[in-house]
Amino acid sequence: MAKIEKTETEWREQLSPEQFHVTREHGTERAFTGPHQDEHRPGKFSCVCCGKPVFLTETKFDSGTGWPSFYQPIDADAVSEKTDRKFFMVRTEIQCADCEAHIGHVFNDGPNPTGLRYCMNGHALTFEPDE
Repeated sequence: MAKIEKTETEWREQLSPEQFHVTREHGTERAFTGPHQDEHRPGKFSCVCCGKPVFLTETKFDSGTGWPSFYQPIDADAVSEKTDRKFFMVRTEIQCADCEAHIGHVFNDGPNPTGLRYCMNGHALTFEPDE
């Protein structure tokens, strides 16, 4: 599938200022301030930019970090990884596989079964509860 591409103006028209900052400028919301931190209803979390499903509630856990955290994406094609060398450290950035929106980072300190913590920005996600 071809990547979803829009101009900066088109993204700004579609997204709130917070959503644009996080997803298109690779920003991070302050801990405990973004949406979905306390969302535990069954459902799916999708990219706020293009609507691609990226995580399910059943893989969400309370990491205590102040950001929605998951131990795995909805499937292998949901997200892509990129090396992030900002702030004098090396981290693994997580992007939406379809539109390359910055969603968050993944760390190796998560729970079983994967041992991973996908630490996501709430402003980068929408939530749709199961019916």
